[in-house]
Parts: sequence; C-alpha cells; structure tokens
Amino acid sequence: MQIRNFRQRKWGRLVTRAALSVMLLASVPSFSQSNSRLQEFFRNDIGLSEEQIAALKSGRAVVKAMPSRNLAEVFLFGAVYVHAAPEKYIQFAHDFDRLRQLPNYLALGVFSNPPQLSDLSGFSFDDDDIKALKDCKPGDCLIQMPASSMDQAQKAIDWSAADLSQQVNDLLHKAALEHVRRYQREGNQALGVFHDKRNPTDVPQQFAYMLSYAKVLPEQLPDFHRYLLEYPDYRPANTDDAFYWGKVKFGLKPTLRIVHLITMRGKPGDPVIYAVAEKQLYSSHYFETALDLSFCVRAGENAGEPGFYLIKAMGSEQVGLAGLKGSIVRKAAVSSSLSNLQKALTAIRNTLEQSRNTLAVEVSCECRVLSEPFPIPGILLDRQHRAYSIRGNMLLKGGE
Repeated sequence: MQIRNFRQRKWGRLVTRAALSVMLLASVPSFSQSNSRLQEFFRNDIGLSEEQIAALKSGRAVVKAMPSRNLAEVFLFGAVYVHAAPEKYIQFAHDFDRLRQLPNYLALGVFSNPPQLSDLSGFSFDDDDIKALKDCKPGDCLIQMPASSMDQAQKAIDWSAADLSQQVNDLLHKAALEHVRRYQREGNQALGVFHDKRNPTDVPQQFAYMLSYAKVLPEQLPDFHRYLLEYPDYRPANTDDAFYWGKVKFGLKPTLRIVHLITMRGKPGDPVIYAVAEKQLYSSHYFETALDLSFCVRAGENAGEPGFYLIKAMGSEQVGLAGLKGSIVRKAAVSSSLSNLQKALTAIRNTLEQSRNTLAVEVSCECRVLSEPFPIPGILLDRQHRAYSIRGNMLLKGGE
C-alpha cells in the first residue's frame, strides 16, 4: 500500500488555498516600512491594476482570481484597508461567541488549558456518520481516520445496542481529546495517516510540503515558519495559541474539525503587525489538511498611524472544472466567489470601523461544481452585510 504524498500526480489537488497563502506569507513580511514597497507588492506580485490599487487606497475591498496551475484550481486574493486599530481585527477573529451565532456552525467549543473531556460536549457524529462508521475498513471509509481508529471502533462498539449513538460519540470524544493532547506533546507527527481511501494520506508530510511551497519563507518569518512546522518546540515569545473545534455544515453534510489558532504579534515598527494561522488538526470530511493565513500589514511609515491593510488568500481544488461544461461552471463559480469575498472584506471593514456588535446570520460563499456545492467556508455575513466572521477559509479539498 502506497502512502500518498504531494509528489504524486494528485499533489496539486491538495496544495490549493495554502499555496497562495504561503506565497503571501513569504512576500508580505519583506515590505519595508515604505508605502511604496507595499504598492509594488500589489502591483508586481499580485498583479493589481493602478485602478485597483487606487481603489484600495480609497478604502474599497479589492479581489482577484490568481493564476492557477491547472483547470481544477481556484486561487482568490483579497485585500482591504481598514481605518481602525489592527487589535480590533484580532479581537474580532478570536470572537468565538460571534461564530456560534452563525447558522453554519451547528456547534463550537474552545479547549481548556490543558484540554478536558468536557470541552467536547456537542462534538458528535450524526446518524449518517454512525452508519458509515459501522462499515468502515481501511481503504474504504466515508470518514477520514486512521486504520487503528477503524479497528478500535469495530471492537469497542456494540452496533445493535440501544445506546449506539452514545457509545460512538463517547469513543469519539476520547479519541479527539487524545488527538489534541498528543499533538500538544509531539507536534505534527501526531496528525497521523488517514486510511479511508485506497492510498493512505500522510497528513504531517502534506502540511510540511505546503510550507515548503515558498522557499524564501524561512528568511522572512523564520520564527513563525519554524513554529508551524515544529510545534510545540521553538514557540516565539510574541505568539499566542488557542485550540477549538467546530461542527460545521458546509453544504453537503456536517463536518467535524479541530483547529490550532496561532497569532503572532510583530515587533514595534515591523511592517506585519499581526500574522494569524489557522492550522487544521482534524476534519471528518473533505479536507485532508488545511492552513489559513492572514496578515495585518502596516499601511505607512508611521508606526503609530491608525489603519492597516488586511490581506487574505483563498483557494480550492475542485473536480468538474475541466472541459466545455466545466469551463462554464468554473467561470460562474469564480465570479460568485469573488463577489462574496469582496462583500466579506467590506463587512469586516465596516464592522471594525463602526466598532459595533451586530447579530450575524449566514450568507455563505459557495462554488457550485455541477450538482455538488463545494463551499469556500468562512465567508459568513448577515443578510445586510453588517457583520462578518471567518474560520477555516484556507481549506483543501481532499479525496479521489
């Protein structure tokens, strides 16, 4: 049995959104405190027109579909100038109570320090996943998991019992808790190998390859890069860690995810004020590995000047975008996603600048591939575009 890695023919399917994110991580920190270097980045690295750069300066959100390496890839770039303190964005991005109000989030919990079993109340499989788990075997399972977990479930669960759901979810809670605790002890190696498909997926190897996409990254943010790769070792002094889980409905079925949220503060005067990474530790469906990177970048030479550029990248790899029919689907999907990304960035700006709390309900950003909706999750607005929350928006579509 061959373990799948990024050097096989399917590696492009797995890099997706993180590739553009890592490109930004390599490029953004190279800004000097000169505003002209920032404009050069927008112009030369991203390919924005003078009109788009002028729009950014005037406070409008600008989005762009980036070049892809094959027809299945979709890369989106977005930026907006926010006339507010960057700390407001960090507070907003860490507002889990706001996130819980969004209909896409069926449940959400934040892990204690150290993590406890009680933190996982609501982290549960639905009936369809329980039925799928019963039939799981290595190479053929509808839930992403290692072969050892499949074997444990088959041996530990009485599939004819009246309390079947409780048995399954009790076992799930214990496995999830151990997964987080082991990751906190051992780092990326604890992410393990999935055996749900014919070719096993080495998750640590995939994640390492994502970060190697930009070779200059270690020179630009060496501490951040090293911490992402070698956690829990080499933790920078200016870095905060949080762990949370979500039960999210992306459109097809509820998906359980566990995420490591890392926030690094730049030193006084640094061009990058904050860098934020959302690193997926587990997903029950769709996403074999995922990385979300965003940056609050100083706009000018004055370190005390209020305001910053929020720069984000999004991408996905989707089947059904090749051929005549696929090209039509691709055009519509990209157009819709760009529109929703622009609305999302505008909503962030408005919310932070107005400094007011609003109740968020969902308008999700979806790319529809034939009859299957594959969302670009994280773009969640209220119906009047007044409030915004983003989570897990650098996601990778896994699978065959």
